[in-house]
Amino acid sequence: MQKIVSDDLDALLDALPPHISDPVRLAEARNELLEIVMDLGRTPEARYLDREVVLTSNEVTAEDIDFVVSRIGEFGDDNRAGIERTLHRISAIRNRKGRVVGLSCRVGRAVFGTIALIQDMVESGDSILLLGRPGVGKTTMLREVARVLADDLEKRVIIVDTSNEIAGDGDIPHPAIGRARRMQVSTSARQHAVMIEAVENHMPEVIVIDEIGTELEAQAARTIAERGVQLVGTAHGISLDNLLMNPTLSDLIGGIQTVTLGDEEARRRRTQKSILERKAPPTFDVVVEIQSWERVAIHHDVAAMVDATLRGHLIPLEVRWIEDGEIRSEKEMPFAAAEAMQDRRPGRDDDPKNIMPFGIGRVRLEETIKKMNLPVEVVNDLEKADLLMTSKSHYRRTSPTLREAEQRGVPIYVVRSDRASQIEQGLANVYRIEERSDSVAMALREMEEAIEQIQRSGEAVELSPQNAFIRRLQHQLAEKYNLVTKSTGKAPRRRVRILTGFDED
Repeated sequence: MQKIVSDDLDALLDALPPHISDPVRLAEARNELLEIVMDLGRTPEARYLDREVVLTSNEVTAEDIDFVVSRIGEFGDDNRAGIERTLHRISAIRNRKGRVVGLSCRVGRAVFGTIALIQDMVESGDSILLLGRPGVGKTTMLREVARVLADDLEKRVIIVDTSNEIAGDGDIPHPAIGRARRMQVSTSARQHAVMIEAVENHMPEVIVIDEIGTELEAQAARTIAERGVQLVGTAHGISLDNLLMNPTLSDLIGGIQTVTLGDEEARRRRTQKSILERKAPPTFDVVVEIQSWERVAIHHDVAAMVDATLRGHLIPLEVRWIEDGEIRSEKEMPFAAAEAMQDRRPGRDDDPKNIMPFGIGRVRLEETIKKMNLPVEVVNDLEKADLLMTSKSHYRRTSPTLREAEQRGVPIYVVRSDRASQIEQGLANVYRIEERSDSVAMALREMEEAIEQIQRSGEAVELSPQNAFIRRLQHQLAEKYNLVTKSTGKAPRRRVRILTGFDED
């Protein structure tokens, strides 16, 4: 549980002009230094966790920048360079002629002992995707994962190191990755190709990849997983919900597709004809949302979580944190994700007939059911319940009743409060009664109406402006009817146009 930090800070300071590095050497809290910024014609600054410090009153000169550039590695096409056998990263800002006029010298630290919160999953062999905001420690954790798998578990580990952030600059990788092998990437555009090359040429048991960010890289990740290789990586996004709504990367967790139901099936489900479903098995088995250096939220079954989210069901996720040197754990509801995805799902085949209230008034629930004319019975026995409805505050107490419901597999629906309006909204969500204002649902409904219109009139139809994700779903729906579509206009007014054989476009 004890963390050991190695930063090789002197190697970075030696690459800086003395009048800039000397104040840093003499300053306290060197372990809190994040980066040193040098911009031509401005005073250099040292940035710490909670403050910024001007290092000298003298402005940075072209000679100062040249001094640094001559003492570091070569810049790649991403304008990043490093220092041999360290994890420091120097990023360049260039003028229009390509000359370096600014430098961000970020301190790279190897932190040992950072994966205690997820070590059991790492050792299980599951493919794991790490998410989190910049600076929260994704790459640091990824580096430690590679070392543990290679050294402690003696697995064949290949790191695809696009910007040399995992294993450092130079031909000899930083010792923080242990016995793991590292493949460098000549240009970021080739990252997906190097991922495939690693599998085909070097017989790895584990592939470690940082910052999966393009559709080609997502496809390469799926290819790796399908070959039975454990994959551990990071991607752009803070939560699973962000990833689900990202048209480029949603394939990492199975992707989303529109499915068109028949009239009878749509009526039976009490939903619209066009619904969202998971398209394929997820590339990653587990998603870990890194909330801070010592707190993570874990989605243990990504396939089940995505399916539940699209259907509007709430599945608890596990939250782990370190307190007093010990790992603590509890289950929490993904309220933010559930609210963000509210109504973006199809209905269930079998609606619950018996509801057990817990923490909400039985009389109020019965009155709401009667008002909505639902064929539902309120029960007190968990054995008879098809659904348990509780409030947000009661769910967080994790009472024996809720634990028993989870063990029995009884779905739990959480409403925000005991108010009648919240209970009514919850029942409407469960039984798909109301037409709601959700942007995805409205956009698909508009597409359905446009398809009917174009089939009647044969004239081109232009839809309302939508974001890229929704336009993609509209294009997919049109393909099912063998209709040709195109996106037109500029954001934020970009929209889908359904074409006809007579359309000049």
